[in-house]
Amino acid sequence: MRIEDKRVHTLSPQINQDDFNYELNLRPRYLDEFIGQDKIKNNLKIFITAAKQRLEALDHVLFFGPPGLGKTTLATIISNELGVNIKTTTGPILEKSGDLAAILTNLSDKDILFIDEIHRIPRMVEEVLYPAMEDYKLDIIIGQGPSARTMKIPLPRFTLIGATTRTGLLTSPLRDRFGVVIRLEFYKIEELQTIINRSARLLDVQITQEASLEIARRARGTPRIANRVLKRVRDFAQVKGDGIINLEIANEALNALEIDKLGLDEIDRKLLSIIIDKFNGGPAGIDAISAALREDKETIEDVYEPYLLQEGFIERTSRGRIATRSSYQHLGKSIPQGLF
Repeated sequence: MRIEDKRVHTLSPQINQDDFNYELNLRPRYLDEFIGQDKIKNNLKIFITAAKQRLEALDHVLFFGPPGLGKTTLATIISNELGVNIKTTTGPILEKSGDLAAILTNLSDKDILFIDEIHRIPRMVEEVLYPAMEDYKLDIIIGQGPSARTMKIPLPRFTLIGATTRTGLLTSPLRDRFGVVIRLEFYKIEELQTIINRSARLLDVQITQEASLEIARRARGTPRIANRVLKRVRDFAQVKGDGIINLEIANEALNALEIDKLGLDEIDRKLLSIIIDKFNGGPAGIDAISAALREDKETIEDVYEPYLLQEGFIERTSRGRIATRSSYQHLGKSIPQGLF
């Protein structure tokens, strides 16, 4: 069966995406190059080494956590460490069970299938994964009605790596079939500074330690944001300076991008203001916040809320979101008497 390019992309262990996509130049290729998430790295090294020693496929792996923390990067690193091919796709693209069947039947022994946003796989497609993950068999129904019969097609022993920002949306049968479940946490400032310094070297741009530290402080604990901001600060250094990123240029660029000292951008501050001003500090339901902010509900829950929760700007309750004392103080708003 032929696999369409829009559904899946295949990488050999010899050819990295860096050769095809400039954005991926900054991604590490092996665990030793990966900065941060030390416990996860140490565990993965053991799992990978054990699988190689037994000449077996690595057990199925599930990565979950906020976007931009390295789930896709780690999937590619695992394929490089094992020396196997990786085929990548996303949950929303797999609209029919035949889409997934086409991919599975084209895998080779020990190959990796990486499914990003795995929580968005349709239920009928997800059910194809159950026997594939557990028994390495593909169940196909031939015919219709009383004459229909089931045919089992053997599959190579592959590794499924799933990535999700919404682990609560995964069904229990799917979640339970992953042998390795890993949660990625926000990065420390010093780890982000190391990532920024490494990225600056790869981008061939000079940066001072004070500037890289300032960018790290405002990067919301997320490497993807740190690298994105670094590229924009580089533009300011090129146009308004001598090409070197110093603290003055970094501050000017970050202020122009409306990223404050704690990493909150315009939408973060607007979200907090909506809870405080329109809903008297909360509780406010996510649907109401989404309508007032004119932002998709899933985007709020996946992109903005995790960091605001982590930093203690909001609390999530059964009745809705509540702005904390820190929100009032950060936005410079007066706290109503007796609110806290």
